[in-house]
Amino acid sequence: MAKQNTVFKDAFNRCLKVLEQTASLPSEPELGATLSVSRTTVRAILTRLEEVGLLAWEKRRKIVLRKPVAADYFPTEETDSLSEIIERSFMRRILAGGAEPGMQINELELAREIGIGTTSVREFLIRFSRFGLIEKRPNSHWVLKGFTRDFALELTEVREMFELRSAAAFAHLPGEHPAWQELDAIEAVHHAILADIENRYLDFSELDERFHLLVHRASKNRFVVDFYDVIAIVFHYHYQWNKTNARERNARALEEHLAYISALRSRDPSRIEHACRQHLKSARETLLQSIN
Repeated sequence: MAKQNTVFKDAFNRCLKVLEQTASLPSEPELGATLSVSRTTVRAILTRLEEVGLLAWEKRRKIVLRKPVAADYFPTEETDSLSEIIERSFMRRILAGGAEPGMQINELELAREIGIGTTSVREFLIRFSRFGLIEKRPNSHWVLKGFTRDFALELTEVREMFELRSAAAFAHLPGEHPAWQELDAIEAVHHAILADIENRYLDFSELDERFHLLVHRASKNRFVVDFYDVIAIVFHYHYQWNKTNARERNARALEEHLAYISALRSRDPSRIEHACRQHLKSARETLLQSIN
């Protein structure tokens, strides 16, 4: 269950919330629909509930033996939200297929791979399709469309507005805000990759997504964070789509990130703006070169 581990933990925690309000659980298909997970994941949840003494499970009978306590829950840091899990799996599937225009995405296969219900996958794809990057076809199929130069230019313009605003907001976060601890952890991974750049340069795209999402969340603006989905697929994963000079390009981007992180820590608005603009300029150039 390694691949589905975060799906399982997230669904298990949500199932405990259901247990807090009922004396018995519904059928496996109903529970799967409630939690938006596959039947395999439902059975893994029921098995664990039985192991920790929360449930007596005998075929169709599922009797709640006690109410959940705090210790029954998996720690929050071990559970990703369902949308984050779907997004990451969607990105990996696209990368594995080379991200070529015309590439097909099957929502049933994607749901099976993650271990969740198709409804959640379909909702994610519908939300994504409004940007014109993927298009619905019959029989649960979707098609990846190409990226034009005009699309890239429009996207970079909006990205720069949003990220400059988010970076400025980051500087005003209080010292005890958890974002600063996450920034420390992200910085440490940057140094680790740079120290072994020959072997780890392909690790950059996921780190890039993690770093920029952290900055965008500082905006506390739901539209900015929601827009990040499109930024991730076009910019960050583009580092892997375009493999020309990937090691050198990723090494330079890592150095730019470190300068950006240093600027954020300084809380100096002019330093932050300069570092942010410098990095976004490089990202725009890389994107446009690859489209050409």
